[in-house]
Amino acid sequence: MSDIAHAFAAAFGLIVTRDPGLLEIVLLSLRVSVTAVALASLIGLPLGAAVALFRFPGRRAVAVLLSALMGLPPVVVGLIVYLLLSRSGPFGVLGLLFTPLAMIVAQTVLIAPIVAALARQVVEDLWVEYSEQLRSLGATPGGAIWTLLWDGRFSLVTAVLAGFGRASAEVGAVMIVGGNIDHVTRVMTTAIALETSKGDLPLALGLGLILITLSLIVNGAAFVLRDATRGHR
Repeated sequence: MSDIAHAFAAAFGLIVTRDPGLLEIVLLSLRVSVTAVALASLIGLPLGAAVALFRFPGRRAVAVLLSALMGLPPVVVGLIVYLLLSRSGPFGVLGLLFTPLAMIVAQTVLIAPIVAALARQVVEDLWVEYSEQLRSLGATPGGAIWTLLWDGRFSLVTAVLAGFGRASAEVGAVMIVGGNIDHVTRVMTTAIALETSKGDLPLALGLGLILITLSLIVNGAAFVLRDATRGHR
């Protein structure tokens, strides 16, 4: 027990003193995850809204596919992105493998279906509620996309926060495409796995405490937004 207490004390010390190594890992993690969430939102929000509002052959299958892709195995995504970005892959000439950009691509692929599927449900529910009113004003399903996205902004931000939670906790895909290279692609999740295997518990615990704090903040924000959505409506 004394060893565990010492490790926790050392971990708190690293956080309080803003250890440069720990800070570098945290900042890279945030940069990768926030960028991936932004890209996934730009793809997922309009895609989900379009699937909700437009009628086309195979629409039901696309909706089911989006929901199924929410559970994509991260290691499989990492493997696919690795093959695409490797030297023998179609995008190997770009030299993106084992860079933060490769990690952003992998996380975007993971998060976009989550955002799209949740956005589809939100917009579809809003369309059922307001379709008659919008049609009376001359709005078509295509013209109503941005109106409904704005009206459902609180719920949609919750969807984006869910994507960020998935991204910040991801380890398999970013390990494969990033390589966990020190000072280059080492993020919180991969660093925790590495430092634990090395026996450097203070750094692993320090990163773990920060990751848990981020998770609590994200989930707390989602809870507040859900309440705000009920109040707004």
